[in-house]
Amino acid sequence: MKGKIAGILIVGISLIAGAAIYYLQVYGYYEDVTDKVREIQLTSVATGDLEPILADNIQAIDANSSPLRYRACFTTPHSQAMLTESFVVFETPEPLNAPGWFDCYSAREIGEALQNETAIAYLAEANVHDGVDRVVAVFDDGRAFAWHQLNEKYQD
Repeated sequence: MKGKIAGILIVGISLIAGAAIYYLQVYGYYEDVTDKVREIQLTSVATGDLEPILADNIQAIDANSSPLRYRACFTTPHSQAMLTESFVVFETPEPLNAPGWFDCYSAREIGEALQNETAIAYLAEANVHDGVDRVVAVFDDGRAFAWHQLNEKYQD
């Protein structure tokens, strides 16, 4: 009888811990930062400084638990030709997944577009956090997405 009680307790505690970990990873630390994102900036080819671009319909999330949790979706009227001439192209973009509930952002779609060259990635800000760069990918149709990824400081 004692074995059954111990087994039930172990399974019950494991289920509660699993549910808590899942909640914290997917929902717990994220916050909507759309109101805090006033503009989208990219790194200028000419000066190396950050310059704002036109951006509409911005939606953004972030979390204080990791510098890699930033994601944003927006639209821009700028053409890829203009952006490519004016801003630093990011050579090694690796879009990171977002929580399923942030449905404007799809790492798979962004990754495929970057491979098919229907989107181009730009350096938004180098070292936005120590060892982390902000990257923006802009599609042919003006849709754009931003995320943080590790830079060469923490790459293998």
